[in-house]
This record gives sequence, C-alpha cells and structure tokens, in this order.
Amino acid sequence: MKISLIAASCIALVFCALLAAGCTSPTQADIKTIDTTVPTTTEPVTTVETTVVAVTTTLESIVPLPSAQYVDLELSKDRTNSKITLLYNGGAGQQVTQTVRMKVTLADGSVVDQLMSGGGTPDTGATIIVQGTRNGSDRCEVWVTSAGKVYKIIDENKATLNPYATTSSA
Repeated sequence: MKISLIAASCIALVFCALLAAGCTSPTQADIKTIDTTVPTTTEPVTTVETTVVAVTTTLESIVPLPSAQYVDLELSKDRTNSKITLLYNGGAGQQVTQTVRMKVTLADGSVVDQLMSGGGTPDTGATIIVQGTRNGSDRCEVWVTSAGKVYKIIDENKATLNPYATTSSA
C-alpha cells in the first residue's frame, strides 16, 4: 500500500510539474509587438559631394569632314595659364554645321564637356575655353554635327610642360 501511495504521489507531482511548465497552453501563440522609442539627437549633418569619374578610352576613330562640309577648328593649350582653347574659323561647311562639342578629360580624371555657342550654330570666331591642368596631359576630343551627321574630328592629348623644370643629362 505504501508503494501505491508513493506511485500516486509521484504521478501527481509529475502532473503538477507539467501544469506549472505551461505544457497545457493553447497551440496558437499571440505575438505582440513592443513599441520602443529611440531618442533623437539634433546634430548638424555635413554633406560631402564626391564625384567619381571612370576614365574610359573610347576606340572611336577620327573621321574627316567631307570637303563640302569642312570647317576649320584650332585647338591649343596656353603654356602660361594652361587654358585649352578651341577656336572656330568657319569654312565651306559653315552653312551646314549644326553643333561643335568639346570634351576634355583632365589629368586628374575629371571631365569637362561643352557645346560651342550654347549648342547652337557657331559663328566664325566662336570659342570654347576650358581650364586645363598645370602639369599634366589633358585629352581633348571634338565632335562636329554637320548636315545631321556627327563626326569626331579631333582627339589629342595636350600637355603643359613646366618650362622651368630641370632635367639632368648624364
């Protein structure tokens, strides 16, 4: 009899332990979200703009203008101030020239892209002036739109050499 009393007590104790552990709770659990408040601070925000330019070399070839559409352009770089100048001198194709565009890739990788005369038909004497780099080689590319077709007519590297740089010769 003592054994059955001990066995019944053990079964009752296991049953109470199961109830206390929560094994009899419903299978559907209600998940409730907890609202949290994050304190905000007002600190001055400094924005830094960074321009990254990938320098790519295009394999676009230079195409001369047809003789009836020829216009004279002079590209130069001033040794004293490193300014790159494109001068439009007109020519036989002045009547069919629509736009002149110059893109300069500076030695530091930045790119300047400009249209002559604001993108309109250039007049004789019109110029594009771009500030080049002092000690470096700047790539200049020039396109002319003539009679509805685009021609790449100049692709040159313009270098500014320091005239006061010393070179040693052995």
